[in-house]
Amino acid sequence: MDPVLVLFTRDLRVHDHPALHEACERGGGIVPLFVLDPGLLQRSANRTRFLMESLHDLDHALRSLGGRLLVREGDPANEAARLAREAHCREIWMSDDASEYARQRASALTAAGYPPRLFPGNTIVEPGEVTPAGRDHYRIFSPYLRSWSAAPRRQVLNAPTAARLPDGLDPGVPLDPARLSPGESPDVIPGGETAARARLQRYATATEDGAGAYADLRNTPGRDATSRLSPALRFGCISPLETATQLRHAPELVRQLAWRDFFLQLLGADPSLSREDLRPPSQGWRTDPAGLEAWKEGRTGLPLVDAGMRQLQREGWMHGRVRMAVGSLLTRRLEIDWREGRAHFDRLLLDGDVASNAGNWQWVAGTGTDPRRGRVLNPVRQARRFDPDGSYVRRYVSELADVPIPLLFAPWRAPDLLRERGYPSPIVEVLDR
Repeated sequence: MDPVLVLFTRDLRVHDHPALHEACERGGGIVPLFVLDPGLLQRSANRTRFLMESLHDLDHALRSLGGRLLVREGDPANEAARLAREAHCREIWMSDDASEYARQRASALTAAGYPPRLFPGNTIVEPGEVTPAGRDHYRIFSPYLRSWSAAPRRQVLNAPTAARLPDGLDPGVPLDPARLSPGESPDVIPGGETAARARLQRYATATEDGAGAYADLRNTPGRDATSRLSPALRFGCISPLETATQLRHAPELVRQLAWRDFFLQLLGADPSLSREDLRPPSQGWRTDPAGLEAWKEGRTGLPLVDAGMRQLQREGWMHGRVRMAVGSLLTRRLEIDWREGRAHFDRLLLDGDVASNAGNWQWVAGTGTDPRRGRVLNPVRQARRFDPDGSYVRRYVSELADVPIPLLFAPWRAPDLLRERGYPSPIVEVLDR
């Protein structure tokens, strides 16, 4: 029996990996491959570091099963087809994905003589599996959630017991730790399935600030009570289905996984989601280089916004509630095109997923799926409601670490104090109303 080439993409794990599991069960040998695409590696130093750590961990896991990860660099379809011919593989198997890049890769593999066999694994409910009457996808989340919740689930799969690699194959590009990019953000979490599974287990069972408290604490950035599993889900270091299964006692968390699937089915139906408005904007976009730069640097003079942008710079991640506040300021108050915000997030976010990043930016900008297009999140009111003791702002905005709490919500009331501390005046007037 000929071996099968399993092309890893956004599924860097051995647990609950349907393509890998079936290939190993088949018994004809397996050629595990990841292709480093130079174009993608240049997009985000933070994600490149996370990716390389994840590949190291995946290689270690495959070695424990008797195989190893082969790594090539170049065009993924060309390199996969070349290795398949070298290893006498008749088929290339891989996890399905919804992005335009994934579609082009699959088309290129087909043109090279290897139409890929696609497996589930990147979502809980595959794009197109649930549809509304008379349409091929949902555009509104609430009815999608009802259908998504009722859809059948496949069984969560264990890791294979063995992964036999054919002899004589060149391992390719070495996974040398010296190649690791330092990233732009100093305090990023580690990549890889081992770290992700440990994080999931801790969060699922924690008695304080864990999954059981998510519904009460998810909007409280000062408590840091969210899972921070989104980077691992973006790279497939953990399975979204296994994650939902582990967190089934926290329905609000599972709802966030439904949002992830929702945006992926939107992207699958309309690849332009990442660059084109789903609905026309309610106002024209302004060009404001100074305002955009102040927003990126976390120097808007609005403490909650600045805390969020500085968290992004430091950790390659930002609390979900704060993401909405910073996005609303950029698009609704400064009236700067959401694509500018998406591009900045895409450069720094470890979880910079095409579908979720663009989908959430369009949601907050009023050009996406949300029918309430007039929603504007006031950062002062958001801070009073969700960071009432100022713990989140104090953690990330050092200039305000020891000022009285009222000034965390309205620091412009003490301009001399701000000036002494080097904290900027607000770039736009935002009153508490």
